[in-house]
Amino acid sequence: MTAVDIRRASDRGTSTTEWLDSKHSFSFAGYYDPANTHHGLLLVNNDDWVEPAAGFDTHPHRDMEIVTWVLQGSLEHRDSMGNTGVIYPGLAQRMSAGTGILHSEKNGSASERVHFVQMWVIPDEAGIEPEYQQADIDDAQLTGGLVTIASGIHRDAAIGLHNKNAALHGARLQPGDAIALPDAPFLHLFVPRGEVTLEGAGILREGDAARFAGAGPQRVTASAPSEVLVWEMHADLAG
Repeated sequence: MTAVDIRRASDRGTSTTEWLDSKHSFSFAGYYDPANTHHGLLLVNNDDWVEPAAGFDTHPHRDMEIVTWVLQGSLEHRDSMGNTGVIYPGLAQRMSAGTGILHSEKNGSASERVHFVQMWVIPDEAGIEPEYQQADIDDAQLTGGLVTIASGIHRDAAIGLHNKNAALHGARLQPGDAIALPDAPFLHLFVPRGEVTLEGAGILREGDAARFAGAGPQRVTASAPSEVLVWEMHADLAG
């Protein structure tokens, strides 16, 4: 793989129903490509739109760190640990499935679609107790540069992550705003909203991603109001 591997929005797998429009950056559900199962430690990067008054019924997970980031609208969460709540833009949420958990995710609005990205990494240790965590991130932080949303590396993260080699960062950018990406062996940059220019690689539009392997420091500059999600990873699933 080249140091920077650009993946276009149109290259993603899809799952479409009457109420769901889901785009998969990696093999997921009915989309399977043996050459596209993960990058670094990131196994799932699903870009989902859910219609009003619809959503995912109760279903199980185990031994997975699941981070959900809402961009528009709101998502109602319920799980078998008794956690209930509404995830909205700026609220970081992580669910550790551990030994096993049941949960549902619904769009409670009668009129507005919800847009969110759900991302999965494997925990360092299997069979941990299921866990739920959420925390608000102030808009001033997100518009002031790259903010650590979830991490097993950085203590200043909004929420924790049971993987000592992975961290998720995010930022909301206005035209002309620039950020420096973390320097790590593996990075995954996803643009769920807007348009940015990646130094040395050109324009990334909504739904595009860049996968980095030992690429060194990189800069991203927004050319439209944008949001970016960046996974910093210091290990790979292959070891």
